[in-house]
Amino acid sequence: MQFGLKVALAVVACVMGQAAVAERASDGQVNLIFWQAPSIMNPYLTGGIKDIESASLVLEPLARYDETGTMIPWLVAEIPTVENGGVAEDFKSITWRLRDNLTWSDGTPVTASDVAFTWSYCTADGGGCAHVDKFSGIADIETPNDRTVVIRFDEAKPFPYDAFVGASSPILQADQFADCLGDRAPTCTEANFYPIGTGPFVVDDFRTGDAVRMSANPYYRDPAKPAFASLMIKGGGTAENAARAVLETADYDYAWNLQLPPEVLDGMQAAGRGEVVAAFGTLVERVVLNLTDPSSALGDERSTLAHPHPFLTDISVRQALSMAIDRAILVEIGYGEAGRVTCNILPAPEIYASDANEACKMQDVEGAKALLDSAGWTDSDGDGVRDKDGVALRLLFQTSTNAVRQTFQAAIKSWWSELGVETELRNVDGNVFFGSDPNSPDTYQKFYADVQMYAQMFDGTDPEAYMASWTCERIPTPDNQWQGTNMPRYCNEAFDELVSEMRETGGLEVRAELARAMNDMLIQDYVILPLVHRGRVSAHVNSLGGVVLNAWDSELWNAADWYRIETD
Repeated sequence: MQFGLKVALAVVACVMGQAAVAERASDGQVNLIFWQAPSIMNPYLTGGIKDIESASLVLEPLARYDETGTMIPWLVAEIPTVENGGVAEDFKSITWRLRDNLTWSDGTPVTASDVAFTWSYCTADGGGCAHVDKFSGIADIETPNDRTVVIRFDEAKPFPYDAFVGASSPILQADQFADCLGDRAPTCTEANFYPIGTGPFVVDDFRTGDAVRMSANPYYRDPAKPAFASLMIKGGGTAENAARAVLETADYDYAWNLQLPPEVLDGMQAAGRGEVVAAFGTLVERVVLNLTDPSSALGDERSTLAHPHPFLTDISVRQALSMAIDRAILVEIGYGEAGRVTCNILPAPEIYASDANEACKMQDVEGAKALLDSAGWTDSDGDGVRDKDGVALRLLFQTSTNAVRQTFQAAIKSWWSELGVETELRNVDGNVFFGSDPNSPDTYQKFYADVQMYAQMFDGTDPEAYMASWTCERIPTPDNQWQGTNMPRYCNEAFDELVSEMRETGGLEVRAELARAMNDMLIQDYVILPLVHRGRVSAHVNSLGGVVLNAWDSELWNAADWYRIETD
């Protein structure tokens, strides 16, 4: 792959022709293309990266992570620590102090009460908050004055930086969302599509699954930013069309998430109109196995714990499916230098990466066949499909519509066929698959299939909240608006105990040991089959300056710093 990947943690922006932004809204419009269109602008009601990143242009956290993975202050003056008195020595509280004169995009002041309200919003019963793990362990939030937020934990919390840090945990305006608590949250269309924020842009027009139009926030805290008067995110189409619209025709300025084979991107970049940028963080393409029965005959109880899966509850079947996959081939055909074989769902930072699962790097079809034989799964009727006790190994494998994912599906289907497993392939438009509509039967949260494939990542470098995604209480159900994060419906008390222990444990190495243990439990129970540690790949035209790709937070984290480069 020859397109100059920026795979180091630190990514240096190439500044050409313009040293600094001179005046707010002086550079016209910037056009972004997301082949997976945003479906909502409230990150608390979605697990989709496309929605979280779109919303990050409007809604902001107290602190976030820069391109090196370093936590930096955002809406606060400094990061609280034990040394500066912001974190209690017993780790039972953290105090954040808002910047002076912070203003919402409607001109009203941002106060500590907005921060406290956001906690109440996400933790309200029945609200289906997709990122409630960020608020685990919080007993209370006090607001002694308009600029001070004191978060008190029910136990010592050595890593107190989950809540309100990173793109998936921003601050909501209390006035706007006051009537949106609990089961009313999904019904607040105006607030969810047009949130009032502190970011560089304001939503002017939102058309779910199509386009979002924004304008410069007149109350943004830096009077010289953003340089662009307006911003548009156009959704839909394919990753290939998005890449072409930037790299070959320059009809758009920025193309997000270019999940394309390396030779395709190489050819497009050769046109000389734009640049492909990439960086490795924590993004992992994975296959998830459904431990519950997705049969439509079960009605509202399909894909719930009330009905275990007829054969994926057998670990021998799950392990065999993993053993049959040639991950090195997937990297080669799908990502090239922008991908690495991984056997972990927690591949980075390095201290958290386990070395206990390396066997997955070598395909072993014959070993998988022997495993199924020993578990009693044989082809009793000679139809080419293994069966046992009247249950045949036939599964539905779904993912989003994308050229790389369909290539992966076809390869995996072929390998599973060698085992005697029959696989039906299904792909769903990414706008729907990663959508937030609790009534849609086609979302990856509903998981009305046996197996599904997608990629996931987490904010920053500490995986505490991310690993908590697979606790029993995070299983998507009708009661939580299908917004849980535990897609395989995995419920293991021993895993939950490790999550609880990590919340109360200090010391980087000890925390890393716990995180590795949780990773190993998920991998060795074969409920998630990691495939590729993906670099985040996007592209921008040569005339767009200030872009710094960030694999640890929102990709659009510094859009306030973007500007138009004057070219001859």
